[in-house]
Amino acid sequence: MTDASQIKLVLFDIDGTILWSDGAGRRAMTEALTAVFGGAGPTDYHYDGKTDPQIVRDLMLASGHTDETIDARIDPLMTHYLGGLERELAGGTRAHVFDGVRELLDLLEARDDIVIGLLTGNLRAGAEIKLRAAGIDISRFKVCAFGSDHHARGELPGLAQRRAKEDLGLDIPGDHIYVIGDTPADITCGRGIGARAIAVATGRYTPEELSRHQPFALFSSLADTAAVMKVIVDA
Repeated sequence: MTDASQIKLVLFDIDGTILWSDGAGRRAMTEALTAVFGGAGPTDYHYDGKTDPQIVRDLMLASGHTDETIDARIDPLMTHYLGGLERELAGGTRAHVFDGVRELLDLLEARDDIVIGLLTGNLRAGAEIKLRAAGIDISRFKVCAFGSDHHARGELPGLAQRRAKEDLGLDIPGDHIYVIGDTPADITCGRGIGARAIAVATGRYTPEELSRHQPFALFSSLADTAAVMKVIVDA
């Protein structure tokens, strides 16, 4: 039987890490913002590493809307967005799973000393839509923290840690928690609890850009599953 004190929690980002959806999320958000607020905000804004609520607030504040107006409209906005995302991913846009991801999930899931989860800026419903389009069952991920839980990404690792204790009875120390992601925000978000970041350059950022933020480990992709497993298991 595995000693509970040795269990590790591995938290995956979704966009740019598990999969690429060919801009479906941005198109759905643009359409929803235009429908609800009359415009989608600055076109040079980068969504990477941000939660969905933060994206909405940043874009709409930049467009001159007040926090009060955003608060009043954000729920219908998100409903509109989720409907658009569902249509986007059901209408020919396929979610491409990056090399090594399925194999890595299988290897991690097979171990009794590792729990896999999600740490993503997506709303929970949005995460489920994207994963379903990629043929991945969200129920595989036992501990999750979503953008719908908190607008600030830095709050999500601590939330996942608390959920592991509350939902699974696992008191996992920060240095047994691994955040796998493709942005500087994924690297830095868990430092408050001592989590270790595994950066993967399958998103917009190059290995050189990611390395500046000093991740625990850095890979160009997750294709070398044995190397990624070694980092997690042997640390």
